[in-house]
Amino acid sequence: MNKAISSISQREQYNPTKWDAFLWWLSTAEKELLIQCVVDRNRYKIIGTTVLATWSFATLAWTYFWWTITTNVILSVLLGLFMGFIILTIDRALIKGMNKFNKNKIAPLLLRSILAITLGTFMAQPAILFMFDKEIKLQASLDNELRKRAKQQELDSLFNPQKNILNTERAQLQSRLTGKYNEVSMARQEFLAEIDGTGGTGKVGIQNIARAKKAEYEKLDSQYNQVSSSLQPLIRSIDSNLTSINSQIKKENDVFGGLLNNGFLTRIEALNNLVKKNGALQWRYILIVVILMLIELMPVLAKTLLPAGTYDEKVKLTEDMEKEIAEANQLKEKQLKELYNRLAQENDTTFIEQFFASSKAGRNEKMKSQLAKWSEDHDEPFDGFWERFKKDMLTKQEN
Repeated sequence: MNKAISSISQREQYNPTKWDAFLWWLSTAEKELLIQCVVDRNRYKIIGTTVLATWSFATLAWTYFWWTITTNVILSVLLGLFMGFIILTIDRALIKGMNKFNKNKIAPLLLRSILAITLGTFMAQPAILFMFDKEIKLQASLDNELRKRAKQQELDSLFNPQKNILNTERAQLQSRLTGKYNEVSMARQEFLAEIDGTGGTGKVGIQNIARAKKAEYEKLDSQYNQVSSSLQPLIRSIDSNLTSINSQIKKENDVFGGLLNNGFLTRIEALNNLVKKNGALQWRYILIVVILMLIELMPVLAKTLLPAGTYDEKVKLTEDMEKEIAEANQLKEKQLKELYNRLAQENDTTFIEQFFASSKAGRNEKMKSQLAKWSEDHDEPFDGFWERFKKDMLTKQEN
């Protein structure tokens, strides 16, 4: 019995640690009210712990997300902390608006669940990319190779018609040149065979037939040189054009290859392709996404599942009391202002009455003096005197 009494007496002197106070702040609990609620102290520490876990996970996930975009570690950490703080703010706002006194519980809970699921789904992506980093890098490399091939096919379809025309024209020119060269070569062989007796008449030395064959060979050789001098510049021009086109294709491929990266969107696409190709990974991917989404849902689930205790009652009673006090203070202020206005009106009325009563004799004397003066001066008409007298003697209405 003494232990129970001691426990009750100590409840009034409970002093939370800084860590407990921090967890209560995360759970959006009012420290002054929660100190008086023995059972709810631990409940709100649990809620605060779930918020802390979600905050930490969000910070790490966003840090990794920014690191996939920029290799600056300090910038990634700072941006991760900033985005984690935003997630923390949203979670605290979600659980702060949840209490047992809400008349419509389904709609707010549904809205909070949709928001939590949305955030959880997005935050799950960087975590999954980190878990399957090696596989995703391999798939991203394969995807980039496919992109290179697709780019090459696109460039081929763009430049091949022009290259085909140039190659056909070059082949025709080269065919003419080769045909003429073959004629020269054949004539030279016939001439040499005639000289050494291995062909033609079979006589050794230069005879009439050998001289004729020599003349034919020299004639064809001269024609070949003329054709070659006219066709070679055209062939070189075509080769130059083909080289220029190939250089342009290589340049386009180099530029495109430089744009290929291993960034966030590339990894996400690689992850999707990897999941489509691997059935075993697909189910595990879904399971991991669900688990990571539950991390974001933890604060909302904890606040929903944990029973309401005396803290909510104290919050409601304190809020009602503050409203009543605010209304009473407002009414008191209104009554004081009304009293002030009423007494001010009474005092002002008395003062004005006394003023007019005190000034009545003086105004009569001034009126008589003005009338006497006007009676002596018969040049001013009555209407003019009245207008002047009215401006000087009569009171004006207050605006």
